[in-house]
Parts: sequence; C-alpha cells; structure tokens
Amino acid sequence: MSSAKPVPERAVPEHIIFPEQLPISERRDDIEAAIRDHQVVILAGETGSGKTTQLPKICLNLGRGRVQRIGHTQPRRIAARTVAQRIAEELNTPLGELVGYQIRFNDTLSDASAIKLMTDGILLAEVQNDRFLNNYDTIIIDEAHERSLNIDFLLGYFRTLITKRPDLKVIISSATIDTELFSKAFDNAPIVTVSGRMFPVEMIYDPLSTEGNGTETYI
Repeated sequence: MSSAKPVPERAVPEHIIFPEQLPISERRDDIEAAIRDHQVVILAGETGSGKTTQLPKICLNLGRGRVQRIGHTQPRRIAARTVAQRIAEELNTPLGELVGYQIRFNDTLSDASAIKLMTDGILLAEVQNDRFLNNYDTIIIDEAHERSLNIDFLLGYFRTLITKRPDLKVIISSATIDTELFSKAFDNAPIVTVSGRMFPVEMIYDPLSTEGNGTETYI
C-alpha cells in the first residue's frame, strides 16, 4: 500500500461556528455521533438544510483533515468552486488556505488545505494513481441522487475500499436519495435525515386592463 505525502498537522480554527438558522445545525450532535461511530453514514438533507456547506465543517470539528484531507465532491465545476468559497468565508480564511478546490484546469489547493472541494470526476481520476486514496481521511459524496457514471463508479469502488481502509470515513449525502437502498449497499449504514428550510412566498398579481374592445387582458 502506498503512503500519503507526509505533511505537518494542519492548523484549524479553535471554534467553528455553525449557523443556528440551518436545520443541519440542530442535528449536528447526531451527525457527529454517527460519523464517529460508523465508517459509512448516509445523510438525507432536503434543499436548504445546509448539508453541503456544514458537513465538511462538522468533519473538521471532529478532528478530521489534520494530516490527510477531507474530500468533498460536487457533480459540477461551478458548484465545487462556489461551495469552497462559501465554506472558506464561514471559516474566515482565504480561499486556497484551509479550504481549496480542484477542478479541470484550476487548482487552488495548498499544503494547508484541510478541505478539498472537487468534481467527482477529479476524485475518480485520483484513484488511478492512489488506489487507496491515502491523501484523505474523509470523503463526502454530495448530490449522490444524480447517479452519474462517475458517482456510481465511486460508490462501487468505496464498497471495496472501506474494507482496506478502516480509518476512512465515507459520507453519502443527497437531497433526494433512496436511503434504504444506499444503507443496504453499505452493510446497513446508519441514516440521518435533516429537514429543509421553508421560505415565505408572496403572490403578487398584475392588475387586469380593459382594452378598447372591452376585452380584459393581463398587462
């Protein structure tokens, strides 16, 4: 088995803040317990729950990412970039230091980067040169419901890899996911469900106008 590149233990903020208005913050203790006690965790978080930005921070708060990295995949390059920027802002650190991203033709990572955002294609490509993914102690597969070929290949690969890397934590996350199916695929991995967030909606109707022929129309 190849070994990871040796690096000094990374410095992280002493206190990590989790926005109280996000539903995932209310379940943080349950999520931390599940990650701490199990190798694979299935998280079903509805849109607006905060799962995408807060999961890497929860892992960081658990002590992950100090020597190896917390890898966090997104299906699209723009999502990987914007999520990395958002997490960096919440951790009050410049992008490319504690938090960085790698997409095709663009890499902002440094040796200090504990959290790495990337597309699932980038992670799949890394498997070719690092079969055991020794650069990571945690992998978060986000938006797993999209079931792209890359995601399916990665999930299938992790079913074998976790037996060879008992120290590796895998979190499979999605807004709409068949939790029971994914749980059974990973030996009945625990499921944590997080509600979404509702926003007020105001309905405004344009006034009706009457044209010269007496017909009412919408402006």
